[in-house]
Formats: sequence, C-alpha cells, structure tokens
Amino acid sequence: MKKLSIALFTVLFLATALLYILHFTGNKKKDGDKEIPLAPVTSEGIAFVNIDSVIMNFDMFFDRREELMAKQKKAETELNAKGTRYERDAKDFQEKVTKGLVTRATAAEMEQGLLRQQQDLISLRDNLQSDLIEEEQVMNRQIIDYITTFLEENKSEYNYQFILGKSFGSVVLYGDAGLDITKRVTSAINAKYKAGKAKK
Repeated sequence: MKKLSIALFTVLFLATALLYILHFTGNKKKDGDKEIPLAPVTSEGIAFVNIDSVIMNFDMFFDRREELMAKQKKAETELNAKGTRYERDAKDFQEKVTKGLVTRATAAEMEQGLLRQQQDLISLRDNLQSDLIEEEQVMNRQIIDYITTFLEENKSEYNYQFILGKSFGSVVLYGDAGLDITKRVTSAINAKYKAGKAKK
C-alpha cells in the first residue's frame, strides 16, 4: 500500500510557520527617506517538535497501524479467495470448450459469466484499495488532530505562543536544540493516550 508523504503531517503547522516568517523577515520599512529596521528576531515564545519523530514514537500510531494492517490482510484474503475461484472457473471453462463438452451457446454464456466475474474482481480490488487509502488518510489526520488538540489543551504548561512542526521538506529548516520539545511532547501524549486506553 502506498505510504502517504510525511509532508502531509506538517500541513497544520505550515500556516503558523509562514506567519512567523512574514512577521519577522522582509525588507526594511521606509518612513519618508528614513529607513526603520525591523525588530531583531527572537526565539521567545517559540518552540518546535520534530513531527516525524513524535509520530513514529506515538503509541496511537502503532495501534492504528495494526488495525489498518488487519483490515488490509482481510481485504487481501477476500480478494485472493475470489481470484482463486475465478481462475478455477476459467480453467474449467477452457477444459469443457477444448473437449467439446458444451454447446457454443453454453460456451458463450459461460464466457460472459467469466467476463463479469473478472470485472467484479477488478472492481473489488479497486474498491478495497481505495477504502484502505482513505482509512490511512483518516488515521493520519486523527493522529495529527490528537497531537494538536493536546498542545492546545496544555498550552499553559508549555507556555509558548508558537509550536512549529519540523520535518523533512517543511518550512522549518533549522531549529536550535534548546527550542526542541519533541521528547517532552512525545512522552506526554503517550502518557495521555495510555491513560485513555486504560479507562476503556
């Protein structure tokens, strides 16, 4: 199954990062002929998490991935069973036609039946694949939503105005290690997730 690009995980953070860049960078403003320099960029109120690392160490990701793999296995089993039946029916048809055990009219009917069976098989394969891709997208959005909601609910504890998501290909190209709260966030969301699972 195709893996979605990890860049999708950073979509929620791109807007914040863009605002940060636009706010703190750019050309110097002019007041008549006199130029007024922009205020220096500071890291006060800003932190970042390595979103790839958070997700790959988040228990919820592994639980949901196991559920998805189980559904994929079930879909593959169903598809293989129907594929085997189609192959058996096609072989049976070929033998009967070769040995002349059926009339031309019956052979034409059987051939039409096999064509419908083949089309149903292709349709089933495409539907199962589409369903699995959609479920993977939903899973990824649920994980990002869980992380984002957690950060919003605990903003007083983290005391940051911005928490940026850093990953390969994101707009955050560099972050000072002192601003990295990845381990702290990963540990906290896993504790919350485990507590929630224990209550069920």
